Amino acid sequence: MTRGRYGRAMSTRETRVAAVLAAKQAEVEAEVAALSAPPEDTGGIGFGKRVGDGTSIAVERLSLVAAHGRMVVLLAEIRRARAKLDEGSYGRCDICGEPIPEGRLEALPWAVQCVACASRPT
Repeated sequence: MTRGRYGRAMSTRETRVAAVLAAKQAEVEAEVAALSAPPEDTGGIGFGKRVGDGTSIAVERLSLVAAHGRMVVLLAEIRRARAKLDEGSYGRCDICGEPIPEGRLEALPWAVQCVACASRPT
């Protein structure tokens, strides 16, 4: 039987979820590293009256910054889900403490909030 970081025995299901989360974390960490790398083309960005290459590059970079931000949030959620798995609280909402529906956990194994709490404005 596999043991979590805190020495707690993990069920077969939890072991499977742990493997999925570890793989997803590695994938997202690689994406964050790629998005964090300096751009290859360091040409100047010019803004004038006409839309040109400089504007396209600026828009692309803004998109990359937004994608990086989303990946960092996802990475934090994955790390939190892994911690919850280790401490034995995986599958319970961080906000209200209620169980997270199985369907949600199947779709998003890193979910740490139930649908109701995740839908609330922050």
